[in-house]
Amino acid sequence: MTQTVAVLGTGKIGEALLSGMIRAGWRARDLLVTTRRAERAEELRTRYGVEAVTNAEAAKSADILILAVKPQDMGRLLDELAPHVSADRLVISAAAGITTAFIEDSLAAGTPVVRVMPNTPVLVDEGMSVISAGSHATAEHLDHAEEIFGGVGKTLRVPESQQDAATALSGSGPAYFYFLVEAMTDAGILLGLPRAQAHDLIVQAAIGAAVMLRDSGEHPVKLREAVTSPAGTTISAIRELENHGVRAALIAALEAARDRSRELATGNG
Repeated sequence: MTQTVAVLGTGKIGEALLSGMIRAGWRARDLLVTTRRAERAEELRTRYGVEAVTNAEAAKSADILILAVKPQDMGRLLDELAPHVSADRLVISAAAGITTAFIEDSLAAGTPVVRVMPNTPVLVDEGMSVISAGSHATAEHLDHAEEIFGGVGKTLRVPESQQDAATALSGSGPAYFYFLVEAMTDAGILLGLPRAQAHDLIVQAAIGAAVMLRDSGEHPVKLREAVTSPAGTTISAIRELENHGVRAALIAALEAARDRSRELATGNG
């Protein structure tokens, strides 16, 4: 933890990483941040004791650069960084759809690049970050990425060819569950429950189900069957879900998210 790390684009995800690194033992003096707004820079300085610098200054002085900007801002950021990033730096990208090859082509030859797709539960230290190596990144570089992102949840290494699928499944995944909770809350209201009660019932059911999936080691089919008694309420609901094509709709939705990730990679933002 003696290396200097710069988080470029310290929005919600960037700040979550910053906070996670500090809790994991990184010293504030070894962390740099960049922001667009002076008031945001002052906020981060006050909250974490870190130094706010320009993108060029971060590129010159940090050993590890975490690019936490939106995909559509990546090209402009790389143009700004290119004159200052030497090939001994590690560049970690957390932008959806941006390939390591795109970043490598913009920087000095041989620069190691690691691509990471986190999801928003990193904000509560329950994230999943999917990590892939670029053509010049070594196992040691992947270890550095896991050390950083492991402070805010779990990590998983995959070949970069699987990143678009991982983005569809994990990066966008929390939104699908929020959508489902929203729909189930509306259903609870229709069935006669107050909104607050319906919400609390569904959220706790979701938390309990998630913990059982994580800790039991059982296949989701077995867990579902344990709730589904013959001619009971659950099987009646499952039949309606199947009749309305919910399973097929989920598959189509994930395919659409994967395809959009591929479009982002080609610059069709």
